Amino acid sequence: MRAALVGYSSSEEEEEEEEGGRQGGGARASPRVSPGASTARPRLPVPECVLNMFRDQEEEERAAEDSSKHGGRVRSFPHERGNWATYVYMPYKVQEEFLELLDLLVSHARTYVSSLTAMEEFHISLSQSVVLRYHWINPFVQSLKERLASFDRFFCVANQMKVYTNQNKTRTFIGLEVSAGHFQLLELVSEVDKVMEEFDLPTFYKDPSFHISLAWCVGDLTGSLEGQCLQELQDIVDRFEDSALVLRVQWEQIRCKSGNKFFSFPLR
Repeated sequence: MRAALVGYSSSEEEEEEEEGGRQGGGARASPRVSPGASTARPRLPVPECVLNMFRDQEEEERAAEDSSKHGGRVRSFPHERGNWATYVYMPYKVQEEFLELLDLLVSHARTYVSSLTAMEEFHISLSQSVVLRYHWINPFVQSLKERLASFDRFFCVANQMKVYTNQNKTRTFIGLEVSAGHFQLLELVSEVDKVMEEFDLPTFYKDPSFHISLAWCVGDLTGSLEGQCLQELQDIVDRFEDSALVLRVQWEQIRCKSGNKFFSFPLR
């Protein structure tokens, strides 16, 4: 791909040769070139911004093809060169007490589904995962920045255990559903949806269940995790000493991840 950018022939050289043929014997003689001298024109350097585009894409493709990084999870859309998986979310700043609660919940849930894997990062989603072309990233991020600039920080409470699956039911999650702060989250989603519409991308779910995912497993195992297991997990949350403090979250920023790029939008 890079070679194609720099390995072109010069149209000026072709025009000079054609002009010399038309002039015939009356043309001015070309300067003599010594046998050892090179007649090749120097190649023009490729702009750094173009090189960076290909470096970023190559890094993203290597990550997408490394199955060890996604534990057997199935991509929701096929990977294609130039497509960047993108989503908007609110990151949760983990506290030590939260990790203690997480360990209790995942350990107990594994007595029902042994393949559960604890999440390593925690957030609330404000969009679906969508596909952006590389040249859309900067205008997409700029539009997000403009629409989210007027929002203030706010609190919400996420203390209700719930079981989720992804759209094609290839993964199952246990998570903490938001019970307070739903209205503020809907306002944010409304603005994110407007950006999605600008780029003809799918908007968020119509009646979203905002939540923080805690653990996941491959396949649809809702039957094993709902009912008795879910009730026992909720009891663990309700009895946890610091749950009222730990599960009351102040949101301070919104982030967008596109491929291997991260963008942050601080709340006021």
